[in-house]
Amino acid sequence: MVVTMIIGFTWGGWVTGGTALKMAEASGEDAVAKRLAPMCVVRFNADPKKDLKLKEFKEVNTWEKTDYVKKQGWATMPGEQEPGSRVAEECGKLLMAIAPA
Repeated sequence: MVVTMIIGFTWGGWVTGGTALKMAEASGEDAVAKRLAPMCVVRFNADPKKDLKLKEFKEVNTWEKTDYVKKQGWATMPGEQEPGSRVAEECGKLLMAIAPA
């Protein structure tokens, strides 16, 4: 029985209840961020200076793109006081996809 448990946890993909809960929470947060990111893009599209800001966004270093999106307010969802980091990150990915080459 002990050998079965060792094999199961090592190679079989078994996890404890706590690990499963953490995995489920992370998966849920990812799903919410991906669902809200298009709303962030809608907010970007409503920005009167979107062309200039898209150019600025494209010139920003990769590791600063999330902060740029957050500073613009595009990732701050209605009813929230602060922008969501995961939403800003996913929004940045979408904006990079629409950014002209």
